[in-house]
Amino acid sequence: MNLYPMALKLDGRRVLVVGGGAVATRRMPALLAAGARVDLVSPELTPALHAYVAAGRLTWQERRFVASDVDGAWLVQVAIDDPAAAAEVSVAAEERGVFCVRADDRDAATAWTPAVTRHDEVTVAVTDSGDRKRARAVRDLIAAALEETPQRRHEPLRGQVALVGSGPGDPELITVKGRRLLARADVVVADRLVPGMLLDELRPDVELVDAAKIPYGASVAQEEINRVIVERAKAGAFVVRLKGGDPFVFGRGGEEVVACAEAGVPVLVVPGVTSSIAAPALAGIPVTHRGVAHEFTVVSGHVPPDSPESLVDWAALAQLRGTLVVLMGLKNLPKIAARLVAEGRSPQTPAAVVQEGSTDAQRVLRSTLGEVAAAAAGAGIRPPAVVVVGDVVAVLERG
Repeated sequence: MNLYPMALKLDGRRVLVVGGGAVATRRMPALLAAGARVDLVSPELTPALHAYVAAGRLTWQERRFVASDVDGAWLVQVAIDDPAAAAEVSVAAEERGVFCVRADDRDAATAWTPAVTRHDEVTVAVTDSGDRKRARAVRDLIAAALEETPQRRHEPLRGQVALVGSGPGDPELITVKGRRLLARADVVVADRLVPGMLLDELRPDVELVDAAKIPYGASVAQEEINRVIVERAKAGAFVVRLKGGDPFVFGRGGEEVVACAEAGVPVLVVPGVTSSIAAPALAGIPVTHRGVAHEFTVVSGHVPPDSPESLVDWAALAQLRGTLVVLMGLKNLPKIAARLVAEGRSPQTPAAVVQEGSTDAQRVLRSTLGEVAAAAAGAGIRPPAVVVVGDVVAVLERG
């Protein structure tokens, strides 16, 4: 089969995705990153896809596919494993002259996605009309060359778990070691906040388990996550537990290490760039600055200050002169700000909220402690967001 390779400019153009499972979850980040206007048709969605819908990143038709769904689409991606249903979509696309990618049967499709690796501004796509494994092998060789990392002895990893921090959102902020281990994974258990483009690069045979740690929404119980990573590792797989930010900064990584240790499963820990420092930095806010702040404190705001479940000493925090960084605190920001003021922190203290730091959706709101909660609500700031309180918020602006 002779193929004609090309790159598609999908910015602002309608792409139809049929299916709401793991395959669609993998493919969605690349489509959205290309600027496609995605319409998804499926009776059900994974929690990660639900999060895209809630954020307004795509539209969802909660039903089965009908042929007219293809009308107006520039490209169709079939992300279902039912051959008869997939063929129905293919026929509708063929009749309308629209290229169609099929996850269940590449040979029955009119287009397919190549093996891809991305580094800086370079995207390399490799396809092979015969041997698909060869295409992936060539892709991996190119990726290794682009990384320009020294050759390492491949240590045996089967039967182990790696806790990998994926960073604050930009896929290039994962560590080199984290990316290398991710490329060797047999099973990946991923949170919603991990960079989606990393999932798009997984081998087709990798089992992707969506842990769906969505704030204030549906989530897989931690006990179930522990069970999955232990069970898969004891079955002989190399499991990567991919977590947003750093695994041990409010990531419950310690609980997963304990679960593995109790089951006799070896664990590798790969730290990640935490959003508590990265998000403010990328918004022009250093958490420490000479002559301004000699300390910074990171707290979780998922429990309101007046709750008996709170372990935070808010009165002590209000007396500190340094920087306060609050993660997972947007919902409780009115109570947090009011408590800090009531305990003695000046309402005129500079404050900022950084939404989706390091990503294309990053937004920065600057205010004061007394007004930041109302300002964030008025601006429509949404999670994930990092709250920063302290004089460092304005220090670079003064410079």
